[in-house]
Amino acid sequence: MATSISEDNVCQRPTNGDHKLVNKTLRRLEKLYESCADPRLGLRSSPPYLPELLPDTASVLRRVWEPYRGLGVLTGRAPAADEAMFLRVHARNLLDKTNRALLLFKDGKENMFEETSGYRRNLTKMSLLFSHMLWELKAVFPGDRYHGDTYKLTKAEAREFWKLSFGNKCIVSWSNFAEKLRLVHPFEEGMESVFLKFTIDLTCNDYVSIFEFDIFTRLFQPWGSLLRNWNQLAVTHPGYMAFITYDQAVSRLERYRHKPGSYIFRLSCTRMGQWAIGHVTGEGTIVQTIPENTPLYLALLRGHNQGCYLHPDGRDVNPDLNALHKPEHKAKVKVTQEENELYRVAGTSFQMCKICTAKDKDTRIEPCGHLVCRRCLNSWLKLADHTCPYCRCDIEGTEPVHIEVCQPEHEEEGDEDDHEDIELVVKQMAALRKKAPES
Repeated sequence: MATSISEDNVCQRPTNGDHKLVNKTLRRLEKLYESCADPRLGLRSSPPYLPELLPDTASVLRRVWEPYRGLGVLTGRAPAADEAMFLRVHARNLLDKTNRALLLFKDGKENMFEETSGYRRNLTKMSLLFSHMLWELKAVFPGDRYHGDTYKLTKAEAREFWKLSFGNKCIVSWSNFAEKLRLVHPFEEGMESVFLKFTIDLTCNDYVSIFEFDIFTRLFQPWGSLLRNWNQLAVTHPGYMAFITYDQAVSRLERYRHKPGSYIFRLSCTRMGQWAIGHVTGEGTIVQTIPENTPLYLALLRGHNQGCYLHPDGRDVNPDLNALHKPEHKAKVKVTQEENELYRVAGTSFQMCKICTAKDKDTRIEPCGHLVCRRCLNSWLKLADHTCPYCRCDIEGTEPVHIEVCQPEHEEEGDEDDHEDIELVVKQMAALRKKAPES
């Protein structure tokens, strides 16, 4: 279990002890890499692939810590918010997992070279943990610079919950997180709490980072039924496989080649926050797909109707998920009278899609918040990478919306994610005024 770290000293600088901790971790990572590079292991190069993960992890760790290093001591820039706490938790956890992996080699000896041995299966699980830790570090330090205090959760409701509960922190202890989450999504102490922690705490360090919470809320969306979805999809559903890789999913489905419609699902380790569903086709082949921007229960229901997802882990009884499927909820995007008037003067409307100028906006892109009509978004995604047509950020989800113009007596500020649209219109109006002859 990871050593507990006080959440009070969140702005404390990294210490010389932290400097030694990181150096020790880097040395241990190098030793583990040497063990994993042994050709007798026969590790497959499909992700997560330890001979690539470990040097990548060491490289990112060095670059992230570099700004604090002086001449052998940590005298660099002061950390922001709970940056130092995150780094300390991450480094200690990384060292702990590295030592555990090395212990597998020490205890397993020749058994490590047998793919079916328990030691090898545990090494595969460790590879997923290393993958999750690297994803988390890169997410909190994009471009090797700390952005944990400005990290934007994909789902708006999750973003609001985190902001109200933890402010601009990027990591909190599990006990603190569970206390706040229970206020909005009640869950029982005991086994339910243990299972929930096992799902959310991807890096297994007794803390929850804003990145881990983002992944969880994307996987088990929508927010309104978050824990009910989690219970039915991760706790009781026989098709859910925790901590398995692409190769392990193929191996498990191999036994059901004679039973088309057999399926399992797991967290994708190449597209964090997405599900990977594997199934046996009518021809007996094994296919794994990622249903992007679609709640899992909906993907499973559609797959069932198409005859693809019939037998979870080869079983004859398929759970009925229809209770999770409710009429599509549309989030409201409120526009003030003043904002609406700006668009009217410019000869358009806030509701109109700015790409086709024919249909109303009905879809919000996450996490950037830009609004388009679904038809334009679908057409765009067929021609471009999985990015927003306005700002080119990666699309991590979409949400149906309804544009609502506020009445004067109920005026509110417009959605903050639409400020770029408003600013564009203001610029257009300024340009028109500039061209107009003086009176």
